[in-house]
Amino acid sequence: MANPNVEVLYNQIFINNNFVNSVSGKTFPTINPANKNKIIDVAEADKDDVDLAVNAAKTAFKPDSEWRKMDASARGKLMHKLSELIDKHKIHLANLESLDNGKPFSDSLLDIDMAISTLQYYAGFADKIHGKTIPADGPHFAFTKRQPVGVVGQIIPWNYPILMLAWKWGPALATGCTIVLKPAEQTPLTALHVAALSKEAGFPDGVINVVPGYGPTAGQAIASHHNINKVAFTGSTEVGKLIMEEAAKSNLKRVSLELGGKSPLVIFDDFDVDEAAKIAHDAVFANMGQNCCAGSRTFVQEGIYEQFVEKAASLASQKKVGDQFDVDTQVGPLVNEEQYNKVLSMIESGKVEGAKVEAGGSKVGDTGYFVYPTVFSNVTDNMKIAREEIFGPVQQIIKFKTLDEVIKRANNTKYGLAAGVLTNNLDTAMKYIDNVNAGSVWVNCYDAVNVQCPFGGFKQSGQGRELGEEGLKDYLELKSVTIRKNYNC
Repeated sequence: MANPNVEVLYNQIFINNNFVNSVSGKTFPTINPANKNKIIDVAEADKDDVDLAVNAAKTAFKPDSEWRKMDASARGKLMHKLSELIDKHKIHLANLESLDNGKPFSDSLLDIDMAISTLQYYAGFADKIHGKTIPADGPHFAFTKRQPVGVVGQIIPWNYPILMLAWKWGPALATGCTIVLKPAEQTPLTALHVAALSKEAGFPDGVINVVPGYGPTAGQAIASHHNINKVAFTGSTEVGKLIMEEAAKSNLKRVSLELGGKSPLVIFDDFDVDEAAKIAHDAVFANMGQNCCAGSRTFVQEGIYEQFVEKAASLASQKKVGDQFDVDTQVGPLVNEEQYNKVLSMIESGKVEGAKVEAGGSKVGDTGYFVYPTVFSNVTDNMKIAREEIFGPVQQIIKFKTLDEVIKRANNTKYGLAAGVLTNNLDTAMKYIDNVNAGSVWVNCYDAVNVQCPFGGFKQSGQGRELGEEGLKDYLELKSVTIRKNYNC
């Protein structure tokens, strides 16, 4: 099933249901992070290409267009058809995803299953979006209508390429919007393949457009475009701020942002240490640590601290690092050289500032962008590794004494994406839930992201929510209608 020699079928820009070269003729390489070899050159979109894509999406959104006149239930059926095609092509897509991103093949399969579930979930909402009647004062009949915002720009990251595509497309298509999507330049291949499947599913021309390119060119063109009515972005806080600025300076378009994190997982001494070590391990090392809500700050109560550190180090040391297509691989390469150098730099800062390396702490050879799963103990809150998002396979284990103390320390960050607590005391869990500043709080588990539950952050981890019914709201305009009644009761 796993095939490192998978054929790349699509490497052009997708506009108006056609694959085309960039206006400039420029291309950029996408790289296999396991061996640093070029996979293929991809057409590079910039402002001119974004303009063409936006024009196609704008035309597809006209009142007399096939898409706008389509029954809501028919939109849902198209979305179900797309999810069925993704399932049919799942093995090919998983191979593309692993080749381009570096994650183990089994992880890619899991991501694609979750993407399918997301599209199916939102397909069910397509004909269930409605307003309310209002008992307005006076001789009036009043009601609300919910309507699609129109053309939406979507910019997705490289850590979960096909899953983030589904998170963005699901609510946009269910509400009747049209789409201009920019995949990350590191991982454009699965987005382009799914674009081809959307045409096969029967989506009308211009409804879905995919413009691979770089953030400062294609991404900036989307954020600043006057004919895009909403932009959705998943990525770093620094880039999120730039997108908000461009959106405000252009047409004050809506913005939803799912940004960085430095999430705390707090472990109390009443919880089973073996289970805690396993949950905390998966919270950090899933997807090679390239996860915005990774529980990278592992707070452990002092009574079990040493025991926990020993178990955490053992788990990390046992993980098999290797090629993403090897069936035994648990940790693939980091996505590219930039991320690889950043993670190694952060590991060195931890050593310099006095944290103790319990496992890993170095690169793996020179063939690809591999880093050993790394565990630090004796970490203090002021260390760089405890303050800044690493986005790699690095766990920081921090000692604490009391609940009140750890809540303050958990909240002492600019981020607020996620948090977790492991305890058998319900009062402890409830006080933590009530007081931690995070958009998602997981109790006795971690990273339990479900399509039915809203996901998003507090503070500089973003604004707006994705997933669940809440994820539809940023794609809808709310219109109030008031009609004067011409009869007396």
